[in-house]
Amino acid sequence: MTTTAPTVPLSQGVEMPLLGLGTARMDDAEAAESVRSAIEDGYRLVDTAENYGNERGVGQGLRDAGIGRDEVFVTTKLNKRWHSVDGARQACENSLERLGLEYLDLLLVHWPNPDQDRYVEAWEGLVRLREDGLVRAIGTSNFKPHHLDRIIEATGVAPAVNQINLNPYATRAATHAYHVSHGIVTEAWSPLRPSTMLQDPVVVEVARRRGCTPAQAVLRWLTQRGIVTVPKSSSAERRRENLASVDVQLTPNDIDGIDALDRGEDHVTDSDAFGH
Repeated sequence: MTTTAPTVPLSQGVEMPLLGLGTARMDDAEAAESVRSAIEDGYRLVDTAENYGNERGVGQGLRDAGIGRDEVFVTTKLNKRWHSVDGARQACENSLERLGLEYLDLLLVHWPNPDQDRYVEAWEGLVRLREDGLVRAIGTSNFKPHHLDRIIEATGVAPAVNQINLNPYATRAATHAYHVSHGIVTEAWSPLRPSTMLQDPVVVEVARRRGCTPAQAVLRWLTQRGIVTVPKSSSAERRRENLASVDVQLTPNDIDGIDALDRGEDHVTDSDAFGH
């Protein structure tokens, strides 16, 4: 029987799988093959971005898998050049053309880029795209609480999702708490990096107790708490292992133990200083 990830409800009336396939650093050919294979193995969430340069490959993989459009959840993200109301629409239309789709399940503003101070306009553009039916849900990526405060105050609309760099060494507890209080689902990117984390004695011991791999323990630490994640892997075997993590059951003590590995945010990319 094929494993599929459970879903989490988004504030904008959409169900999103808790675990999906990330495609960062894949070219079109690799993305096409990985997406096709992943869907055949049970994945129902695919995450890409304009900046990854592989939306055409992702679209090809979706077509090659032969899955119904309503059976797969597709996320992409727009860059800072499109931070305006009209720009957001153009970015969305460009992504739809490259993906070969008629609508997106989730569109994210990839980085706030506060130096150009136009992310509020970008968010206003996403709100309109959702109203017009081109996007089922809208969200942000790498936004801090103070960025989120601004867009919510300007539009009255909170993101359905905020995708952030989150792992056991950077648990982002304050940001996650902010999300919970505002009805925003947290999504973790690069959940298994740094890879040395998978040799951490705490993670190794949790995995031993639960009869799973360290990577599965980390992924389940996220999804069991309702945090979406999209690990990237070019290995079909590793992708299947990642997806099977949804069948692992951690105890509250397991989760608390992994939480305690937090090292703060010094090694997290600062979205007030970096973006594209």
